[in-house]
Amino acid sequence: MGAAMRRIHVGNAFSAFGLGFTVPYLYVYVAQVRGLGAMTAGLVLAVFAVAALIVLPFAGRAIVRRGPLPVLLTALVTAALGALSLGLAGSAAAVLAASAALGAGQAVMQPALATMIVDCSTAETRSRAFAMQFFLQNLGLGVGGLIGGHLVDTTRVSSFTLLFSIEAAIFLLLAVVMTTVRLPRAPRVGDAPRGSAKGGWKQLLGNRAMVQLCVLGFVLFFACYGQFESGLAAYGVEAAGISTSALGTALAANTAVIVVAQFAVLRFVERQKRSRVIAAVGLIWAVAWAVAGYAGLGHGSQTMATAAFVSTYALFGLGEAMLSPTVAPLVADLAPSGMAGQYNSAFALVKQLALAVGPAVGGPMGASLHAPYIVTFLLFSLGISYLAVRLGQRLTVAQDQPWLVRNRVVAKGGALSEPVVAEA
Repeated sequence: MGAAMRRIHVGNAFSAFGLGFTVPYLYVYVAQVRGLGAMTAGLVLAVFAVAALIVLPFAGRAIVRRGPLPVLLTALVTAALGALSLGLAGSAAAVLAASAALGAGQAVMQPALATMIVDCSTAETRSRAFAMQFFLQNLGLGVGGLIGGHLVDTTRVSSFTLLFSIEAAIFLLLAVVMTTVRLPRAPRVGDAPRGSAKGGWKQLLGNRAMVQLCVLGFVLFFACYGQFESGLAAYGVEAAGISTSALGTALAANTAVIVVAQFAVLRFVERQKRSRVIAAVGLIWAVAWAVAGYAGLGHGSQTMATAAFVSTYALFGLGEAMLSPTVAPLVADLAPSGMAGQYNSAFALVKQLALAVGPAVGGPMGASLHAPYIVTFLLFSLGISYLAVRLGQRLTVAQDQPWLVRNRVVAKGGALSEPVVAEA
């Protein structure tokens, strides 16, 4: 990795650290520590998500016209102000405003960082760069949650003020580090494609392959990430009798599998058709839901149910490790020249929408409709495989299996040239 890519990966790790550092404790902080009640706490979480949905469409346009670095710096400063304001806020209005700033800032960081990865990588190195990004994001989330949990004390407001102040300082420090990044191609307003400000979304919606990928992405995030801490957790507690400690073990197993398997599966995944990899993930997740069904609906011992439930999260982790070097590079390869920011933001918007809808649908089902819940999401997983196969029929060979194209060029003694990918 070059110096720029190393700094970008530092940005990914610390932005994820900030998310894991405070977000898991927002509800407790607002409802109990500040004494603003469960309704206000629920509104804070809703505002956190809605703010992301509102700013992401504009973030894509800004990245295209201004470049990813200025947008990232703006997002970091906004998130820092939001975090600091949360730590000091004492009223419902102040808490909601601060939550909106923090949610908006953190949402914009991801497409900006993803576009920077596109700019600093080639078709040959992009899969590994995004695999590293996913690895560091999970590491940052896990370490952030672990450290944050040891700092907070629900009997002391000052402990939460310290928590949010540290998060704000991390974002500001990261902004300073990011100013040292020198992108290979620094975009300017004049470099943006003509009509990109008004026609970017129209152009994106006219790209049938990208639209199909967005639909597939929604199902991916809805059926997996949108269920982790809502429907699947509720199902485990209510149907399988899983203890909170076992639930924590399951989440740890998910992270452990990602950390161990990420680079082990990378070489295999790189050589396969991307559409087939995604289809295989759908089948793996279908097996995961079947194992979860056994945990809650089978008649085995509590030990067997717990083992099955932990295995469900581990299987999800294996699928995630296969997706990270597959989906994000595909988004980049589908984007026309100069439109990477627009495409990354659109996909981030789809992800955010799925993460908002997933818990709302899965939570009540997982808690009370146990068998329908398992069947529904098992079918969603099989739907992932079907949609991935359909997507593969629309992709070019360079988009679906870039490794094969590169090796054909090398075998013929030609120069390995970069295919048409996104530049922001």
